[in-house]
Amino acid sequence: MKPKHNAFYGYVIALAIMSSLLAKIFINDDIEHREAVPHSADFFSASYEKWQMNEQGDLSSHLTANKMTHYSDDGTTHLENPLMFFYNAPNPAWQIHAETGQLEKGGETLWLNGNVEIERAASSQGRELIIHTSNLQVFPKTSFAQTSEFTELRSGNNITTGTGMKATFSTPVHLELLAKVHGNYDKK
Repeated sequence: MKPKHNAFYGYVIALAIMSSLLAKIFINDDIEHREAVPHSADFFSASYEKWQMNEQGDLSSHLTANKMTHYSDDGTTHLENPLMFFYNAPNPAWQIHAETGQLEKGGETLWLNGNVEIERAASSQGRELIIHTSNLQVFPKTSFAQTSEFTELRSGNNITTGTGMKATFSTPVHLELLAKVHGNYDKK
């Protein structure tokens, strides 16, 4: 009777070895034939928030978006309807809204694409200020932004336009239109 058991165990062992070899062949074959899809998302979020503090532990900036998609091939993060806040207590926060955005690998540069609106609410320090431009390059760590596009600044009934802008949203706040500057000011 022993020979029958040995034959049975032999068949089981042979079947296990054959199954293992076939599995390795098909798995390796499948892996070798897969191609990486260029610029494919590795993760996403239906909403996104990023908070940044300064050296004193105070809130310095806040970035939100309706949707965030990260791409592993270049490390970029693509944003839908991004909204960037720069805080400058006790003054009102600067709010920057765009149609789309792209945060470069490492988070040093944020490109805000399409129409961009920058707003600061009125305070005891000054009137409300609204800036319309497009394709803004933002450096969140230094609260600095720039564009080479047409820019319009509105404060009350005062309107100033120009081509290109540099802006620092931290103290001391600095806004500079770079070329073709024209103004229409309320005389009141």
